This record gives sequence, structure tokens and C-alpha cells, in this order.
Amino acid sequence: MAYGYNGKILYLDLTTRTHEIKTPDERWYRTYFGGSGIIGQKLLSEIRPEADPLGPENILVFACSVVTGAPISGFNRYAVGAKSPLTGGFARTEAAGYFGPELKFAGFDAVVITGVATEPVYVLINDDTIEFRDAAQIWGLDNWETLERIREDTGESKIRVVSIGPAGERLVPFACLQNDLEHFNGRTGMGAVMGSKNLKAIAVRGTGKLEMADMDKVKEIARWHRERIKSHPPNVGLKKFGTPGLVQGVNAAGFLPTRNFKEGQFEGAEKLSAENYHKTIFSSPGTCWNCAVACKRRVELDDADYPLDKRFGGTEYEAIAALGPMLAIDHLPAIAYGNQLCNLQGLDVISTGSVIAFAMECFENGILTTSDTEGRSIKFGDADAMVWLIGRIAAREGIGEVLSLGVKKASERIGRGAEKYAFHIKGQEMAFHDGRGKTGMGLGFALSPTGADHIETPHDVAFQGEGISKLYPLGLFDPVDPVKTDAAKVRFFYIGQKAWGINNLLGLCNFCSVPIHAMTFGKLVEAVQAITGWDTSLYEIVLGVERANVMARVFNNRCGFTPDDDTLIRRWFEKMPSGPLKGMRFDPAAFKGWIELYYQMSGWDSEGRPTDGKLIELGLDWLMNEQVS
Repeated sequence: MAYGYNGKILYLDLTTRTHEIKTPDERWYRTYFGGSGIIGQKLLSEIRPEADPLGPENILVFACSVVTGAPISGFNRYAVGAKSPLTGGFARTEAAGYFGPELKFAGFDAVVITGVATEPVYVLINDDTIEFRDAAQIWGLDNWETLERIREDTGESKIRVVSIGPAGERLVPFACLQNDLEHFNGRTGMGAVMGSKNLKAIAVRGTGKLEMADMDKVKEIARWHRERIKSHPPNVGLKKFGTPGLVQGVNAAGFLPTRNFKEGQFEGAEKLSAENYHKTIFSSPGTCWNCAVACKRRVELDDADYPLDKRFGGTEYEAIAALGPMLAIDHLPAIAYGNQLCNLQGLDVISTGSVIAFAMECFENGILTTSDTEGRSIKFGDADAMVWLIGRIAAREGIGEVLSLGVKKASERIGRGAEKYAFHIKGQEMAFHDGRGKTGMGLGFALSPTGADHIETPHDVAFQGEGISKLYPLGLFDPVDPVKTDAAKVRFFYIGQKAWGINNLLGLCNFCSVPIHAMTFGKLVEAVQAITGWDTSLYEIVLGVERANVMARVFNNRCGFTPDDDTLIRRWFEKMPSGPLKGMRFDPAAFKGWIELYYQMSGWDSEGRPTDGKLIELGLDWLMNEQVS
């Protein structure tokens, strides 16, 4: 009997409007676990390397894990993957909320979507009843209106809905998915893939219960975890301030990306602090399924220019950084309003802020002029220009049509030296942590299979001094110097990447789980054992993480990625101009050496291809001789 998972994968064929249920065996689940593992296996098995990301041959995978839906804080995330329209390579993006557990309660561990609907549809999963419903009346609506209409259509006020906004319908390559307007699969453009399939939403209602191998033990661990969350310092801070609490610390340390990564400190950061946030726009905390941390912030403000509605979610650190310091804007209501527009339209706020920062720097340097921007000035610090550009990008109109391509392709379209200000890795815009202040994280950005992504890598600053004790179970004992890059730092990243990857494999929230937050490695292993009944170990779980990482690498190798793609942005190879990190930079030649060292440690050849020996070690011999198209 399966414990913790259902043993069922739902396949939806949009072309024929039919469905099929497949039932992998226990060995398959123990090999791939969930999230990043299931997505890697499905993409490699079912997509040709030359597939058009926005064509009918691409697939879209929603993957929970063998522990998603267990009643422990943070065991609530799910991943979505496909071939990315933004990078042309491996895509996987996570979200929390309520959708993942609801899908498990409906009886499914994952959903694989194939084909293209001839007309807009949404899919209703009501336990074991699957319906393809007409979405013509909701096509074109924003995410809030879509949610409300589906609730009315189904008569289910508690139905859980993943949807795309107009940006996804218009195939913006960095369009995202949302559930409940507070939880987002933001990176890699999965909203555009969903839009290309004429799929507006997936609505799920599940009334089943998951069987646990040892429910008493699961409850015991859940109680222990909740009590630890109350006193564990990182969790205490998140519960009090949410991620906006990061702004002041990141700024003080000198790695808060400012004016399109030109600087590492923002003079207006105090206006964006958690304290000011809670005084001016904060409405109430939000949370995810069965989570005691409650880090979400909801905002509300009665303002003629920047009205904020608590129904539409709130502004977190990445959004504040994207629409604040990156654009030299210090007006918190305007930043929150810009984020609200992104939420409703279905735009990844990280990429949106990055393309606007790119446009503003191009304007500053005369590469873009008012003749390109419909007569409008788009200078750093102009909040109204930011709001206007978000609307143009979502609508793909005027300058927004060019910027909607993402910084890489937009700079190629513009020309005239615009590439100099287009900052991305593998085609994906940067998250907002300057690698000159976290060099291990810089390695992570370069080596992430999805392009620059802050949840693919450990952040060095958490493992200084006694902080390194969090990684003792993985054999790391020496404290980390955040700004130093040497062989020891590569070892830290190589091992730390696996620790971080556990959460992407098992669908666990980074704010609840290992290695930084309240869950410990030992208790996590006990939890997986109690949920599944497997005699598992940290070794088996970490092996699953490496297997997922290697599958993502093989997928990218097939798609034509090379070691030249494992690099950093130009500005990180230049000296930080001011602040605590003044003069800090990555040395290009040395950095290339650290990448080569990582390849060697990983069992990859000099071209970044996992060797046959590594594939056999991981039970991935079915991928041998198939890494390059």
C-alpha cells in the first residue's frame, strides 16, 4: 500500500479533451520522489530537444511529492515544469499555498498536460471526476476575476485554482502562474506555456485523505516543529515581518541590487523597511496550508494613485527589490501597486522589474529615446513610468512588446549596444541578491539549470560562524566567508546545493525546512519515514536531489547549452563602486576555474556533461549517449 502518496499520475490531453491515469510503482516514486525529480523524468522522457516551447509538442507538468499534504508546516509546495520559452531549456518553478495539498487530496500526485485545446478551456478536477470546461467567458480576465468566475461556475467557494492572467494568454515569455493571488510559480515562463495550450486554469477540489504509515509519529513531529518555529530566530523574524524584513539587512551588507545592478546599496532603503511597510500598507498576515510561520503579507491602502486591495496579495522582498531599488524608486505604495498589477496580469515580478531597469538604463544612455517610448520619459526613480511600463508589457503594446521578450531578446531586438545593460543568466533575469556579496550564491546563479534563480542555491551569509552547524550532517564544518571564492567555497556550494535541493525535490518550503529554518535534517528523515513507511535515509534523499540536478543538466545539454552558459553577468566581474563591498568583484579567469572544479566534483566532463559513470551511479543509464541533440 502507498503511504503519503496516491500512486496516480493524471494525464490531460487538451487536443482530444480526454484524460488517462497512470500508476507508477513504488520503485519509481523512490527514484524520483516529486517536484524536481518527477519533472526531470517527464521532460526527458516526453519532449524532443528541438521542441518549440510554445508549440503543441511541449508538455506542462504539475508535480507534488511523496510527502506533500502531510500535516507538517511547510509540506505544501508543488512544482511546475516544461521547456522554457524564456531560456529555451529546463524549466521548473515552485509555489506554496493550498493547491498542492488539494491535488493530493483529490487523488493525484502529479498532472501532465499535453496537446493544445482548439478553444480556451479550464480543467476541473473534483476528486476522481475530470471535466474540460469552456473558458471563453474568462479568457482575457485578470487572475482575481478568473478566480471569482470559477468559484461561481463550480459553486465551490473553497476550490483551489491555478490560473494565468492576460500576460500568459499573450504568451509573454516570463508570464507566471498563480493560486489564490498570494502564491506564484514565478520563474521561467510557465504562464506562457499554459497560455500556448489555451488553458486558462486548473481548478481542484479534493475531499480525500492521505494515509500515513505512522500518523502518530507524523503528529509528534508536527508538534515538535510548530514549537521550534516559535523560538527559532529566522522563523520568528519571518513570522513578525515576512520577507520585507530582509530589505534593511541586505542593504546594510551592501548587496541590494540598485539601478540595474550598478550599486549594492539604495539611499531610499529605509523607506522600504519592514517597519515602514507595517506602518503604511500592511493589512494582515497570510499563510499556506497548515503552516505556522505565516510569512505572507497582505496590503491595503485607500489611495487615489496607488490603491491596494488585500484580496490581491502583498509585496515580498523580491518584489520590493524589483520595483524599488532596481528602479531607484522609494515610494512603497507605488511599489506595492506595481506588484499588484503584476499579480493580476500574471507577470513574474522579478523579470518585470529587471526588464524595466534595463529599459531605464538604456534610456539614461540614449539607446532608447522618447521616439521609442511613445513620447514618454522612463528615467530611474519615476514610479509612474514603472506602472505605465507594467501595463504596456502585459498588453504587449508599444515599447512593452519589445520588453515583454525579456532582457536578452529585447536587447537583441533593440541593438545599438543595449546588450551591455541586459543582465541575465541562460536567458533568465536575475533575482535580487548581488553575488559580489555572496560568492557561493553567485556560483549557484551560474550553474542553475533554470537560469538565475535565488531558490536554487544556499545563501552564504547564513553559514558564517556558528551558522555552519546547520550543515554538519552533510560533512561541512568550516564557517563560510561570504565574499571569498576558493576551492573551499566551491565545496560549500557543491554540498550546500544538495541541501537546498531537498526542498525542491520534496516540495518543502525553504522558510520552514532545512538547512536554515526550523526543520532539521534528522527530523526531516524521520518525517519522510513516518509518512511513507520507507526505511529511508538522508543519503537516499540527497541521491534523489543529485539525480534531479543531473537530469536537468542533461536536458539542457540536449537543448544546446554549453559551459559558456555557466557564467555571471558583466557587472559582477566589475568592481563594486561603493558601500561595504567597494572593490569586490569576481575574477573571470578564476571563476571559470571554479566552474571547472565543480564539474570535476560532480562527475561531469570538461563540457559539463555528466559522465556515463555518473549516470550509472544514479540509475540514469537510460540517458547514456543521449545528452546532445
